[in-house]
Amino acid sequence: MKVRTLLAAGAAAVAAMGFAASAQAGAVLDAIKQKGFVQCGVNTGAPGMSVPDSQGNWTGLDADTCRAFAAAIFGDATKIKFTPLNAQVRFTALQSGEVDVLARNTTYSLTRDTELGLNFTAINFYDGTGFLVPTKLGVKSAKELNGASICVQPGTTTELNLADWFRANKLDFTPVVIERLEDIEAAFFSGRCDAYTTDLSSLAGTRVAKAPNPDDYVLLPEVISKEPLAIAVRQGDEQWADVTRWVFNALIQAEESGITSKNIDEFKDSQDPTVRRMLGTDPGMGKALGLPETWAYDAIKQVGNYGEIFDRNVGKDSALKLQRGLNALWTNGGLQYPLPIR
Repeated sequence: MKVRTLLAAGAAAVAAMGFAASAQAGAVLDAIKQKGFVQCGVNTGAPGMSVPDSQGNWTGLDADTCRAFAAAIFGDATKIKFTPLNAQVRFTALQSGEVDVLARNTTYSLTRDTELGLNFTAINFYDGTGFLVPTKLGVKSAKELNGASICVQPGTTTELNLADWFRANKLDFTPVVIERLEDIEAAFFSGRCDAYTTDLSSLAGTRVAKAPNPDDYVLLPEVISKEPLAIAVRQGDEQWADVTRWVFNALIQAEESGITSKNIDEFKDSQDPTVRRMLGTDPGMGKALGLPETWAYDAIKQVGNYGEIFDRNVGKDSALKLQRGLNALWTNGGLQYPLPIR
């Protein structure tokens, strides 16, 4: 009797959880479809990742990631609105529903994943904390920064990494903590700080796009942390989490399969089962996500595969000229690895 009672109670609990999940499933995606656009939270201005031009048009790897979501949902990558968010308010904006998704050079960490009511769905850039210094200091290594004043933003993993690394290396430093990105960059370039620390991608963008003379500044060789920058959504809607995860995954799969925004139409008659499922030639994947069967086709055709997005924003076709490194496909020694679309 006790066993039967426990089994019945367990079944009731599972049924209740299933009902709760189904009751919430699709709420975010349905709301996005109803309003007609994706609201994407981005950085206030990180060259290469997300930055507005003089006409207010957003460019960057994060911005293009969000455009891929819009293309997959609506068949139109322009059905997107960007909300610039600083480090202090980014999570609140997502938690409150001000934005649908956060693609804002945000590090995926244990406490953020477990304590903030968020789900991280895909890592769109593998990064690390570094240091930018004036060339005139003659510093060749971060280990020569003992006693230095260092500009850093509060409420970031960078602030924690900085303290940990200096403590571990038995070095002293003076943090110059400034909240607004524009203010911290102004402080560094005016000489208020000996060094500026944040993600290497942001430092490279700042050096190229915002330094009075880029040659007057140098990136030090040390990378003092792992910073997997990831897409984040609110917990409680697994369908929307799935959409962001699998749309990004399709960008990786497209690159691996040799599919680009320019040649994608040549693959419509492909006999590769993965390609056929991804592009909707063999239907079913769109229905599983609650999207049109052309979801991946539209994202790739309008925004490009991951390699195209990387190259034009931060890679060889951009001002930053970053190497692919860890962001290369796994077949080229990197960490970007597509999950099976089946």
